[in-house]
Amino acid sequence: MPKVYARRRLSILATLTGLIASAALFNSPSASAALPTPVSGATARSYLSQLTVAAENRTGYERSLFPTWITISGTCNTREWILKRDGSNVTTDSSCYPTSGSWYSPYDGATWSSPSDVDIDHLVPLAEAWDSGASKWTTAHRQAFANDVTRPQLLAVTDNVNQSKGDQDPATWMPSRTAYRCTYVRAWVQVKYYYDLSVDPAEKSALQGYLANC
Repeated sequence: MPKVYARRRLSILATLTGLIASAALFNSPSASAALPTPVSGATARSYLSQLTVAAENRTGYERSLFPTWITISGTCNTREWILKRDGSNVTTDSSCYPTSGSWYSPYDGATWSSPSDVDIDHLVPLAEAWDSGASKWTTAHRQAFANDVTRPQLLAVTDNVNQSKGDQDPATWMPSRTAYRCTYVRAWVQVKYYYDLSVDPAEKSALQGYLANC
């Protein structure tokens, strides 16, 4: 989708996100789709070249400015929807809480059988988004970003790995599994491009380095 068109249609697409994603999940034969496939390395490099480079500014940031988790389908909120999407053999109770299943974390290669050991990572962290332009968005726009199950932005991963990552960008944090790094940076750039977020100089340099091998 062209960048200008994506901006103009963002609010409409955000409204449709839950409906489209729900159909994809609940009509598919498998509930282990994991992260939506990000753009190619070549496309990511093109997108990166078009991103605004700017210093970050965290003034006024509060996590509550990005409402999570919202209802995605039926009784399932965003976290539960991603747990169902990213897990294997997941069963849920009537409130959509997982009662069994397993979850493979592509960041570190660990597999977990309890949902309490799994966090839903915002691949581009909420604080990072704020620093990069989301401070100017409406609350509805930030909510769409924080619960976006259509772009490669939300992923079930080991909880302490997610906590270690925190709000860091690729200049200071990358998945320990080197095999996943190309996927990670392609997804990072795609999300930043779609939401018209900036990158800081160190972040852009790191992304260029990783994308050179994608």
